Amino acid sequence: MEYKNNITEFILLGLSQKKEIGILCFLLFLLCYIAILSGNLLIMISISCSQLINQPMYFFLSYLSLSDLCYTSTVTPKLIMDSLLTKKSISYTGCMTQLFSMHFFGGIEVFILTGMAYDRYVAICKPLHYIVIMSRQKCDAMIAASCAGGFLHSFGQFLLAVFLPYCGPNEIDHYFCDVYPLLKLACTDTRKIGFLVIANSGLMGTVIFVVLLISYAVILSTVRSYSIENRRKALSTCSSHITVVVLFFAPLLFIYIRPATTLPEDKVFALFYTIIAPMLNPLIYTLRNMEMKNAIKKVWGSILRSKGNRLRDFPAFHHPTS
Repeated sequence: MEYKNNITEFILLGLSQKKEIGILCFLLFLLCYIAILSGNLLIMISISCSQLINQPMYFFLSYLSLSDLCYTSTVTPKLIMDSLLTKKSISYTGCMTQLFSMHFFGGIEVFILTGMAYDRYVAICKPLHYIVIMSRQKCDAMIAASCAGGFLHSFGQFLLAVFLPYCGPNEIDHYFCDVYPLLKLACTDTRKIGFLVIANSGLMGTVIFVVLLISYAVILSTVRSYSIENRRKALSTCSSHITVVVLFFAPLLFIYIRPATTLPEDKVFALFYTIIAPMLNPLIYTLRNMEMKNAIKKVWGSILRSKGNRLRDFPAFHHPTS
């Protein structure tokens, strides 16, 4: 029996159908998005305009901020606008584009986090070979590999969703287009496709998460032989990475490691990796990092002083002599 796709748009049910909650969500997520934009742009500009860009850890951090910014921008702006709408619709093409772009930037972020863990492993466990192993060419290659890995992952998810026949109801019980809610709408048996989604997202995420935990366990074991000052510095850096990894991976695995089913809690857990993690990452990486704090003060202090000098040189600031 052949199935034809007669769906031209999907209706997103969002987080709530109540108008009062919608207004509250609009204000809350608008503030969150402003915080995400300002925080991640602050890190990107501060690193790019300082000597920190020459250090692999901060080189990766600038790209992590960029991927955070792109990742949340695939979901959050529409969530903000939809919070005030009664009918939250998205075209079929828009839905598939959102699914692809979200998994693309999310996949890049996962691989960049892996690269950051490898950087810390080499820095702490093989310090004498660090400069050779983590050269700029290799860092560039790791970023390129992260983009390629993100593309392959998202393209796989896209193919699984785009060839499904949608011929029945078009209501997605979520605030963005994702594979599991779409499988629920497909008018065909999706059990085999569900297993492919688990392999592409859940299994991949689990393997990377376990590898990250093992690498940090090795790092923590190594720093036990360090002096108190060096141990404190290493633990401070690693604790930031571990916090970000857990904050991003825990809700992600909750959704994608299980069989292809949707739960009411999925929308709440999705908020963690689409909005909360990108918002908190700049704080996590700067609050306990003196190098990052100093770079922010130096770069933005220089910018403010430069603007102040230009204003003083402006003709309007010079009083005519009598």
